[in-house]
Amino acid sequence: MFEKIKEILVEEMQVEPENITMDAELVNDLGVNSLELADLILLCEEKFDIEINDEDIHKFITVGDVVAYLENLNK
Repeated sequence: MFEKIKEILVEEMQVEPENITMDAELVNDLGVNSLELADLILLCEEKFDIEINDEDIHKFITVGDVVAYLENLNK
């Protein structure tokens, strides 16, 4: 799952691959703004055929948060 999220961040948001770790904060470390975060959510929903609740978006602080959330949905 981490590799899939990393791929989205690199290809769609032009984040440098070497900056992406499980502990990297989307906003502070990777420079993702609120609009890009919304795009990330939409891309994840499309790619994984899921629906992410709006109230859960605030939980996405690090790349690891996104990975853990998506892995939990797929159980």
